[in-house]
Formats: sequence, structure tokens, C-alpha cells
Amino acid sequence: MSSSAVPSVSLDDARALLRSGDALLAPVLEKARSVTDQGKSIDDHQVLTERVAYAATEARAAREVVQFLDEARAEGRPIDGFEDVAVAAVADLVASLRDRLDPVLPELGLGDAELEAAFPSDARARLRAGQSQALVREIGRRAIAARGRTEPPLDEMLEQVRDSVREFAENEVAPQAEFIHREDRDIPEAFLTKMSELGYFGLAIPEEYGGHEMGNLAMILTTEELSRASLAGAGSLITRPEILTKALLQGGTEEQKKHWLPKLASGEVMVGVSVTEPDIGSDVAGVKCRATPDGDDWVIDGPKAWCTFAGRANVLALLARTDPDPAKGQKGLSLFIVPKDPFPGHEFEMKQPGGGRMVGKADATPGYRGMHSFTLNLEGYRVPAENLVGGDGGLGRGFYLQMGGFAAGRLQTGGRACGLAQAALEETAKYVVDRKQFGHPISDFQLTEYTLGRMATRLFASRAITYAAAGEMDGDERAAAPLAAQAKLLACDLAVDITQQGQLMHGGWGYAEEYPISRYVVDAQVLPIFEGVKPILELRVIGRALLG
Repeated sequence: MSSSAVPSVSLDDARALLRSGDALLAPVLEKARSVTDQGKSIDDHQVLTERVAYAATEARAAREVVQFLDEARAEGRPIDGFEDVAVAAVADLVASLRDRLDPVLPELGLGDAELEAAFPSDARARLRAGQSQALVREIGRRAIAARGRTEPPLDEMLEQVRDSVREFAENEVAPQAEFIHREDRDIPEAFLTKMSELGYFGLAIPEEYGGHEMGNLAMILTTEELSRASLAGAGSLITRPEILTKALLQGGTEEQKKHWLPKLASGEVMVGVSVTEPDIGSDVAGVKCRATPDGDDWVIDGPKAWCTFAGRANVLALLARTDPDPAKGQKGLSLFIVPKDPFPGHEFEMKQPGGGRMVGKADATPGYRGMHSFTLNLEGYRVPAENLVGGDGGLGRGFYLQMGGFAAGRLQTGGRACGLAQAALEETAKYVVDRKQFGHPISDFQLTEYTLGRMATRLFASRAITYAAAGEMDGDERAAAPLAAQAKLLACDLAVDITQQGQLMHGGWGYAEEYPISRYVVDAQVLPIFEGVKPILELRVIGRALLG
């Protein structure tokens, strides 16, 4: 197939494009802060805030793409074959940023003059080179030749983590992934046992409490590789204990840490997270499920929804209203560790000797099936007083402890998105080589090369911002929460795009359950929804952080 010349590009081009993106974003942010009264009136400007939040996310991802390669080069890691990918990724992100902001410029009193100042002729030339079909097709040809294995270079320890988890995931998880999905089966106990033995549940827990404390990037790589094999069968298993772990480390008593963290690290205790309610959704501060003190117990009554893994879990991290005054909002919520027996299947009923009950039923979903998400109802369910996270000092702090855990969950979801996108890229790269049409493997066609190139480029951007968020979470977790939200926002959207592009490359067979790509597509649909639905992240988390 004929090909035009591949333009010569370097990281200097990417840096110049970054400057252009920042030059447009800076006045937009300044004006948006004024228009929204420093973020106080975001709800009066939701579309504007959404566009600004997403554009700022794209700018941050572009910056992290360049930073990743700069650090790799400084540390002596090989970056051959990644520099042009970085330029293409930055060009893609900056072009999207520009197009996203263009329609809202008049609302901010800005216009063509600001666009021209940020993107003069030399910047537009760099954008054209970075987005050129010749460059993207070259990246696609390399991705096809590598059968989709396009992971960026990491240090030796992290490479070992990735390789070790991939071996387990390929040998243990992947062979059962389709069966779990199609039959909507439980996650096999063998997965949990082996993952416990390998220490996956203790990656973020300090050594003094029985964990390994390897850092958030090691945990993200573990999540990524498990998700590559099966999002629902393994990729989400370490997220739930991670959410409770963060809450305990931030606000638990020393006795609670010593009791629960070793059990979480060893995999002895599996966790479900119970925050959402049937009529609450993302308005967590409006939780109505109540907890009432009664002697040495708290008595919990009310419904919960979308409690993933609640059947198999040994405990639920449950947010309940401990102050009956609804006007207290989030300040009236507390977090409990609610013990229960593990149950197989899609329905369960937990009865306590004193008459308390917890009833659960799994909601049918098109994907993400092995985990099972339950709707629960608790009636007079008794929880020991010592299971109030933080003890008496934890009263009214549940919302803040849960939000800290959610930041970790969002970071993990970015890793899950990268793993699922990697699986789609690999499966598509293999398919296009084997599939012949019009006398040629479809991998020979220009549009196939271009599509695979864009998939690989966007996956690189997803990893760059997700890995950067992991690094920041190792420092100040609260300060890193907005970046974790940005990583989740971008990586999940791109995973949806990458899996769908892979499905299209499969043609009709992409819609058949015979091919894993169909599972990747339906699993990816949940990513922009859970751990903070996309509009909430844009308006309430990222938007507020940028404009407040």
C-alpha cells in the first residue's frame, strides 16, 4: 500500500504544542473563575465548566506524556519508538483541547485573537505534523508488528511487577474470563486464594500492618494487568479493599488499623463498598440509610444500591446517617465496617440472632458481570460500636473518609481502563494480521494502520496521566485527588473509544461473543460511570479544583 513520507518530529515539537495549549487554557481559566464567582456558581455554568475541566485534563495529560519520556531518558530507560508516539499523543490532546474550548470563548469574552495568539502558523504546522496520517500510520504499523504490546519502559522493579502479574493473569484468569462473562458466574475462589498468596491485596498497606507498601504505581500496574485479562473477573478485586484501607489509614483508630488492615492485606477479609442508594446516585451527602446507637451496637436500617461484590464480601464499608437531621447533609454521615457472611450467587439473606436482616439481590448488567453489583436492604442490622471507623471521633466524618477512599478508587479505575484498552489493542492487532479481505491481510490497509496508530497513541496518553496520578498519590493523597479524577476521566473515555475502534476493526465478528473484543466493549461502558460518574467528576471534583 502506498505511503506518504513520515514527518520528522521530536519532543521539542511536543513541548511547543504544550505551550500553545497552555496559552489558550490560561485566559480561559482566568475568565471562567470570574464568570463562576471562583467556582461558587458552577451549576449556573455547567456546560462551560465541563468543557474547561475536560480541556484542562487534556492539557495535564499532554504534560505528563512529555514528562514521562523526560524522566525515562534521564534514568537511562530506552525510549526508542516512543518519542513520535508522544508527539502524536500531545498533538491529539492539544487539538482536542483547542476544539473543545473554541465554542465557549465568546461566553468568556474571548475569541479569534486568543486562538491566533495561542496557535500561530508554526504551532498549526506542528499540529498537522503530529496528527499526520503518515506518522499515525507508522505508529500503527509498529503496534501491529508487536501484536499490540506497546507498554512504555519502566524501572526494573516495576517491570518485574508487571511481568509477574501478567504471568498470573494469563495463566489463571484469562482462560476463565469468557466463561465468567457469558454465564454471569461468580469469581472463582481460586483467584482470591492465589491473589492473596501473591500479596496483591496488601500492595498499599504499610508493612507494620501486614502489607507490602510498594507504592501506588505498583498497585496500578497490578490492576492494569488483571484488567487486561478480565475486568470483572479480577481487575476490580483490589479496588474495594483499597478504598477501605485508605479510610482506615486516614481516620481509623489504632486498634481498628491493627485489627482490620492485616486481614485486608492477607485477603482473609473481602470488602464491598456500600455508599450509593436507589434514589441518591452521586449526591452522596443525601444518604438516608440511618444508623442508630443502641447499647454497644449501632442499628442500621435502609436501602443501598450498586454494592459491587457485596455477596461474596465478608464486610461492607457502609456510609450511613448518624445524625437524623437531614439539614446536616454530609456532616451527619459516618462510615461503618459491617460484618456479614460471604454468599455465592446472585441473591442472599443474612439473618442475625436478634432479628436483624440484610437482603441482597444482584442487578443484571450487560458487562462487568463476575463482580455482581447488588441492591441491598438492611432492617435492624446490628453492628458493633467499635466498627464505627474512627470511633467516637469518626462521628460525622464518614463522608470525608469515604471521599479519600474514592480518590484511590478513581486512580485504580484509571489503571483498569488502561488494562482493558491494552487488551483491546492486542486482540485487534492479532486479528487484523490474520483476517484477509480483497486478497490482503487487512493489516496492510492504510485505514487499519491509522486506526491502530490512534489506539496506541491514546493508550499512551491514558497511561501517562494515570501513572503520574499514582506518583502524586504516594505523596499527598488529598492534594492528588483532582489529578486522580482527571486520570479516571480521560483514561475511561479513551478506553471506551479504543475498545469500540477495536470492535470496528473486527467487522461483523466484533459483535460476536466468540471474540473477546465484544466483552471488552461492554465492560468498558461501565468505566465512565462507576467511582464517580463522568459529569460529577467534571463539575464537582475537577471543575471545583480548577475554579475554586
